Amino acid sequence: MTREIKFGNRMIGDGHPAYIIAEIGINHNGDLEITRQMIDAAVHAGVDAVKFQKRTPEVCTPPAQQKQMRETPWGYITYLDYRYKVEFGEQEYREIDRHCREKGMPWLVSVWDEQSVDFMEQFDTPAYKIPSASLTDHNLLRHVRKTGKPVIISTGMSTMKEIKRAVEVLGHENLVIMHCTSTYPCEPDELNLRMIETLRREFPKNPIGYSGHEVGLVPSAVAVALGACMVERHLTLDRAMWGSDQAASVEPGGFERLVKYVRVSEESLGDGIKKVYDSELSSLKKLRRVVSETEE
Repeated sequence: MTREIKFGNRMIGDGHPAYIIAEIGINHNGDLEITRQMIDAAVHAGVDAVKFQKRTPEVCTPPAQQKQMRETPWGYITYLDYRYKVEFGEQEYREIDRHCREKGMPWLVSVWDEQSVDFMEQFDTPAYKIPSASLTDHNLLRHVRKTGKPVIISTGMSTMKEIKRAVEVLGHENLVIMHCTSTYPCEPDELNLRMIETLRREFPKNPIGYSGHEVGLVPSAVAVALGACMVERHLTLDRAMWGSDQAASVEPGGFERLVKYVRVSEESLGDGIKKVYDSELSSLKKLRRVVSETEE
């Protein structure tokens, strides 16, 4: 059974290089110049795509939280007003699209509501992502599926029953399932990377990926060794910047190392067939004292 899908001009799945996404999300803090710098950093790091988040604030902000006050770089404002401050509209996304095209960088978004899907249909992105918070919003899943684009789902704060139901609603075609723990940052003992293997067994038709929120880079490379076909990590220019996702994000230098770690991990896995490499022959001749029967 083939576990692969067409994703833009790439194939994603077993036997293909892991697709690495730099999640810019809302780490730009509503600043388009910071956004351009983040895209450039992602290009320099060698990632395969950058990703943003698109919400309709009055729809996606729970009513009980809309009027809650909080300190922000824009002053002491309501949570709903804050959501508007970090939400890009058509003008900003057209500039993102222009800049990404200029840099040869694919981009996509996580969509949080049906209006956001309709908004994004004006752009030629390779796929839509469903965030963990929206996994159980089956109307949104159906609306996204109607676009005909590949779909990525994140599975943080969800039960296996909820994941299976979401896959039933979406269908298996052109679907990537991402293991995720929605804690920012996430401690190692809650990463549960073996869930990648569990999801691979449970959904043999689908590429399985990993959306990580840990501090550090090693778990993301381990995820690839366990079979993750896609890796997503948050990108930031500086982890000390204001914002709820910054502490669980990777700075530009770290992202360069992350890409290298993933590629070295892929190359190191091999095919599982034991062989004597040509590079070993000089050591064999110098160091082996007893010749085995197979060598006689």
